[in-house]
Amino acid sequence: MYTIRTMNQISKAGTSRFGENYALTDNAENPDAILVRSASLHEMAFGENLLAIARAGAGVNNIPLDRCSEAGICVFNTPGANANAVKELVLTGLLLSSRRIPESLAWAARLEEGELSVAKQVEKGKSQFAGPEIQGKTLGIIGLGAIGALVANAAVALGMRVVGTDPFLSVGAALRLDPSVQVVKSQDNVFAQADYLTIHVPYNSDTKGMINAQTLAKMKDGVRVLNYARGELVNDADMLAALESGKVAYYCTDFPNETVVGAPHVIATPHLGASTPESEDNCASMAAEELMAYLERGDIRNSVNLPSAQLETTYTKVCVIHKNVPAMISAMTAVVGEAGANIENMLNTSKKDYAYTILDIDGVTDAMIDALRAIDGVQRVRVIEK
Repeated sequence: MYTIRTMNQISKAGTSRFGENYALTDNAENPDAILVRSASLHEMAFGENLLAIARAGAGVNNIPLDRCSEAGICVFNTPGANANAVKELVLTGLLLSSRRIPESLAWAARLEEGELSVAKQVEKGKSQFAGPEIQGKTLGIIGLGAIGALVANAAVALGMRVVGTDPFLSVGAALRLDPSVQVVKSQDNVFAQADYLTIHVPYNSDTKGMINAQTLAKMKDGVRVLNYARGELVNDADMLAALESGKVAYYCTDFPNETVVGAPHVIATPHLGASTPESEDNCASMAAEELMAYLERGDIRNSVNLPSAQLETTYTKVCVIHKNVPAMISAMTAVVGEAGANIENMLNTSKKDYAYTILDIDGVTDAMIDALRAIDGVQRVRVIEK
């Protein structure tokens, strides 16, 4: 029996996937896994039983990744599950910022019959909200992953020219792009061409504040910038200065804060990117499947701190999370050999500083497992019986 602690309200589309071998609760002190949306886990103490955390969403800023990796806790996210929802919001931002729709809505809502009828006031005042069409304009995209690719293809369908860049663009992702999307190597190339710029990259030390005074200076005057990825990707002070000078015509963000909220030419939505029932269902379902595959079979898919891995075994499956350093494999095989057991099959994969090894062993003993755990650099060892 596995205990899953749910944080936040998790869609039944996900929780209903857990079978009779699972107990779901919102208050377990030492669960086997955690299923979370936006709740912060940074101050949470993790019990020794905790094997995995699944985030029903793409971003994992609410999870202490370094602490999890050191403890041998596998952290999953659900890339692509909310991609369509975010894509639709990005397209909304394109139109909102082009046609000055927020201002026109607020103005029209204040109209009252007076010296002029409402209809005549409309005809007299509508010119102040004129804005360009997006057809024929260039959309620049930084990041062509699950969301960026959908945005690119949709923009092409709307008649836009699209130029994008992504240093980690996979072959599969490239094949999903409309053939007319121009993929370039440098961000500067995208900055220089974009009438509209949208960013779809993860937030980390390399991307923090990537939209700043220096990068804004490389863009066209009057560019419209859209940020539906992470608020920290944009330097707010630099953005406000660019808005004031007219360098940036509009800034659309899904991450309002005390700096940008209410500022002129800022269109802020309250983190609505994944706020659709379809997205919540998709994210919860994917997260549940990831947890079950890992808990039951040791399979890893869509982990942010460990490599993907899957191995069919004949005997006893031994799963080892360890540091990605030399001589680890030889140390593990030596332990198995000294125990007089045989490794029928094995898989070793790595991701940055950490690695994951699956051993199919005929003749597992408690002493062998204890010896594997004692190897310097091993974070966790799990035994999964057939």
